[in-house]
Formats: sequence, C-alpha cells, structure tokens
Amino acid sequence: MYRSLAALLALVPAASGLAKPETHIRAEIPAQYRWDFTAIYPNWAAWEAGMADMQVKMDAFAALKGTLKNGAPAVLKAYQAFDEIGMMQYKVYRYPSLQRDTDTRDQEVAGKFQRVGAIFAKFGTATAWFTPELLSIPQATMEQWIAATPALAPYRYTILDNYRQQTHVLDEKGERLLSFASRFNQTPTATFQELSTSDIKFPKVTLSDGKELTLSPGNYQLVLATNYHQADRAKAFEAYLKTYAATEHTYAAIYNGVMERGWFTAQARNYPTTLDAALDGDNIPPAVVSTLLDAVRAGTGPLQRYLKLRKKLLGLETYHLYDGQIPIFKNEKVYPYETSKDLVISSVAPLGEDYVAKYRKFVSGGRIDVYENDGKRSGAYCAGVYGVGPYLLLNYNDTLDAVFTFAHEAGHGMHTVLSYETQPFVTSGYTIFVAEVASTTNERFLLNKLLATTTDPKERFLLLQHAVDSIVGTFYTQVLFADYELQAHRLVEQGRPVTSAALNAIYLKLLKDYYGDAVTIDDAYKYTWTRIPHFYNSPYYVYQYATCFASSAKLFKDMTTGEPAARKTATERYLTLLRSGGKDYPMVQLQKAGVDLTQRATVQAVVDQMDELVSQMEAEAAKITK
Repeated sequence: MYRSLAALLALVPAASGLAKPETHIRAEIPAQYRWDFTAIYPNWAAWEAGMADMQVKMDAFAALKGTLKNGAPAVLKAYQAFDEIGMMQYKVYRYPSLQRDTDTRDQEVAGKFQRVGAIFAKFGTATAWFTPELLSIPQATMEQWIAATPALAPYRYTILDNYRQQTHVLDEKGERLLSFASRFNQTPTATFQELSTSDIKFPKVTLSDGKELTLSPGNYQLVLATNYHQADRAKAFEAYLKTYAATEHTYAAIYNGVMERGWFTAQARNYPTTLDAALDGDNIPPAVVSTLLDAVRAGTGPLQRYLKLRKKLLGLETYHLYDGQIPIFKNEKVYPYETSKDLVISSVAPLGEDYVAKYRKFVSGGRIDVYENDGKRSGAYCAGVYGVGPYLLLNYNDTLDAVFTFAHEAGHGMHTVLSYETQPFVTSGYTIFVAEVASTTNERFLLNKLLATTTDPKERFLLLQHAVDSIVGTFYTQVLFADYELQAHRLVEQGRPVTSAALNAIYLKLLKDYYGDAVTIDDAYKYTWTRIPHFYNSPYYVYQYATCFASSAKLFKDMTTGEPAARKTATERYLTLLRSGGKDYPMVQLQKAGVDLTQRATVQAVVDQMDELVSQMEAEAAKITK
C-alpha cells in the first residue's frame, strides 16, 4: 500500500572510521553531542500511550474492509487513516530502536523494540484485504474518482502504482496467507545474525610484536588498516576467514533459505525471476542491473592499475586483498568534530543559502549522536521520523574517514529534511535507489573543498586516495557483490544445488575476473560471501550503491562544470530531486535531474573518473617520492 513503512524499516548505513575510537561514558558526553528523544515522545509513558493509540487506529482501519467500493470518499478515508497510522509507526518504531542503538546491552529497551515488530506484523495481516479490494475497482473508475476529488491528488501516484503491479497482487486469501509468513520470513536473517554475532567465536592470534589479539571484526579491520607488517596482515586474514569457513555449510544452508524465500515470493507473485521481483517495486528495468554489470566487468582496468600502484608504493613483492586498507602514506592530521562540522557546511555552499541554512540548523544539536560510548552500535546511519526529522548516528573519532562519514550521513539527513518539508506523508519516503545519491554528492563537495584548500602533495595524495577508495568500495566492490548475488540466485531458480562448494566457486571466479593479475588471490577469500550481511539481510540491495554513485558523479559534474547558467540549472534540478521524496518512480526522478541509468555512458563515466584519479595520484606520488 505504501513505501513509507519499507523506508521506515530501512537504515542507510556506512562504515565508521577504521582507527579505534576513544570510548566515552555516555552520561559524561555533553548533551549537544547526544540524541534528544523528547522530540519523538517525552517519556516511555507517552510511548506506551502511542502504542495503545496506534492499536486502536489499526483496528479501526481493519474495520474499513468492504467499504472501498462506496466511492472516492471511502478511498480517501482509508488512505488518510493509513497516513495517521504510518506517522505513528515512525514514532513508536524509532523511539525504542534509536535508544537501543545507544546501548545494545539494555534488554528492557530491546524487549520494547520487539513489541513493535510484533504489532507491525499483526497489522500486515489485518490489512491484507486492502490492495486486492482496491484493485477490484476498475482503474478507469478510480482515475475518475481521483480527478473529481482534489483531496485524493496526493495519493494518485501510490494508488495508480498498485494498478501497475496488479498482475502481481493476489486475491484477499492469497495476500492474507502471504502475510502470515512475514515474521517467519525473517528466520534466515535472524539465524545469520545469531551465527555471525552471538555464537561466533573469534580466534586469537599472536602478532609479530608478541601481543595476543582477539580478532573481532573491529580488531581485524584495525590490523588491516594499521599494521604495516604484511605477515601480520596475512596471519590475521587466514585466522579470521577460517572462522567463517569452519561453518561454511551452515552459512550455505542459511543463504539457501534466503534465496528460496525470494524465489517462493517471486513465483507466488508471478515474476519470472527473483531479480524482476526485487526491482518491480520501484519499477526499475532489469536492464539497469545488466548494463551496470557489463560496463563494470569491461572497466576493471583502472581498478587493477590502482592496485598495482599501491603494490609499488608499498614496496610489496606480492599484493593481496588484505593489503588494500593499509595507508600508503600515514595521515596524522586530526579533524575535531566542531571543526569538521564547519568544514562540511562550507563545502555545500554551491547548493545555495537556503540549503546551507537548513543544514546548519539540522547539525546544531540533538539530532546527531556523535561519539562512541560503551554498548553503542558501531558504524553510522541516518534514520528519519516523519513530522520530527532525521536522526544521525555517528562514532566520530577525529579522522579524515570520520569527516567523510559525517558528510555522507548528513547528506542523507538533508535529503530527509527537504523531502519531509515538501512532501505529504504518503510520498515523503524516498527509495534506496536514490538515497545514496544525496550522501555521495555531499562527499564529492567535501573532497572538492579539501582539494581546493591544499597544495601539499602528501595531503592531496591522501584526499585523492580517499576518492579512489570510495570508488573501489562503493562501486567496484558492490558490483562484484551484485554479480555474485545474481549468479547465486540463478542456482535456486534453475533448481541446481546450493552448496558451500558452489558458492565458493562463484565467488572465487569473480575475484579473478575483477582483479586479474593485480592481486594474488588467496584461496581463503572464496569464503568472503559467508560474512556479508547484505546478502542475508537485504538481497539485491547492493547494486544500488553503485547506481547511486554513478548518478551522483553525473549530477556533481553538471553542478560544478560548464557555464554558470548551466550549473545553476543543474543545481536546481538536483535540489528538486531531493525535495521530490517518493512522489515518482526513482528512474523518472533521476532522469528529470539529468541522469539516465539505462545508458552505459552513465556507468562508464565512473570508470573514466577512476582512471583520471589514479593518474593524479601517480603525479602527486612522484612529487612526494622526490
């Protein structure tokens, strides 16, 4: 019925800085650097009242069954009722979920959060009648009702999108039956979470300095990013990957469950493939994914060239994937949060005074949880609350990576601010397909600002390297992941065995296809698929990182190059995209902003940019080594 609930349940994550952040006692962190939850509810009693009120409204909505045929007023009543419930869902969901993430050890808050999931599942079953009943009304009749009823205008896109997908909607009994599976469908994901977090036993290794280290995910990344002894990195890599390899068959069984669930849903809703089913909700042509994969597979040259440059500058005889995070040159510059806040605000000045003023207000306090504390969730994300605004989670640690993460998440935040203030609730939730455009565009503005303020070869090299590493991580790596997902799902669709050996073979071949002779592919890397959360949590999600990255590259170029009038027009198109929320199909939104992802040239532009950046790195490196 709505995209808003899916948007509510989706977080937009990013990796935090790799340096180990200082741990703070939460109560000692100044209030302006912590979330203020009172804008959502003043206290838990108000939250409980909100839960009770929402239940009453859900029951009232369920009672509307059978009324839609009565005409436009009945349809309007149903949609307005769902708006009320949807806005309440944002609040009752975020209030415990955000507090849980500030201290994941708090079981009382975790219990409250589980209650929300249960009531959402119950509502899904109670509303299974709605779409089939809506679609029993002829589309021509519905369009007449919309035209004659101005109050229905905000719902036009959402209503007609149901008709677009009509062939994939079951009758009421079928929809109700599928709704009963909503909680069960989370079983493979939940099993992966338990196996990969709660039950996993990470190994201990003794490194060359004689110190013993438990290779938790954070410590493993720390070794790869800070330990200049290649033998130590190799030792950590072997031990860490073998931890997952020890239960490879279980991971394969879980992943098979994820894919079988997707194939069941695709067949139940009359889609030819799981990819078609995954893309149809946002009306994305499958050709977008095939064009992306083909262009990137043909454009791995700059990636391999960069890795060979790293090998040369690091002075390594052989180069491995576990060498990819170690800095070529050390960056000891510190970026305090307050300084970085001013920096990221000034970097987006080209977007206009209004954008900057709203940006400044948003980061002024209460909406960004800045520093790490004991028990706090790692990483970073943006989470919206309609009627209140966005909340950002950071684990800021004064590094360059932390500054870019801040700019990235604040880009999501400003996308949310502009969407919420412009769109009615029904079209306020933008899709993932456009979400990463705003975040990566803000990163591009920050990089531009930093490069414009320094002539130091080493500092420029580090900034260029950050840009290249972003392309490697957000573009090449995510496309490799998407390539893997597509091939793995085809095993299920074709009725072929899904075993760890089959999955290992797919992944290992992809590594060789993408990295060529630039990297020595260690056999243990074939197990990487076992530990990628997106494969289990949100299939067919990762390709969108790459399409968004390609989109932001095109939009940024249009806004920063060419004649002033053309740049101004491109900037207004971009801001219109951010203000448009979810009022149209994402491909249409991007095309209006100036991006056509069906064109191979859009993807090729990122490959060309990578090539240019590597050339600039080579030039700066030559100055440094002199």
